[in-house]
Parts: sequence; structure tokens; C-alpha cells
Amino acid sequence: MRSLDAPVRLLAAVLRSRRGATAVEYGMIAALVVVAMFVGLSGLADTINALWNHVAREVLAKA
Repeated sequence: MRSLDAPVRLLAAVLRSRRGATAVEYGMIAALVVVAMFVGLSGLADTINALWNHVAREVLAKA
């Protein structure tokens, strides 16, 4: 059982530390930023895709 003493003490220290909570909060903020970026970029991708489809149709119509 002595081999588990160090990891258990380390886990207890992390749980007691306020820095661990702050790191989790920053991680959650970063995750929300990434989700917002995905939502925004997917809307932008649809718009750009429609634009290039329009350009392609115009070019083919003139050919």
C-alpha cells in the first residue's frame, strides 16, 4: 500500500489547491470560446460556400 501514498497525497494537494480550481475555470472558458468559434465559423462557411457556388454558376453561364 505504500506505493499509493504519493499519488493519494498529490491528489489531495491538488484538490485543496485553489490553483486547480482556477485552471478548471480557465479550461471551461477556453472550451466555451472554442464552441462559439465553431458556431460562428460554420455560419461563415455556409455563406462563403454559397458565394463560391454563385460565382461558379455565373462563370459557367458565361462560358
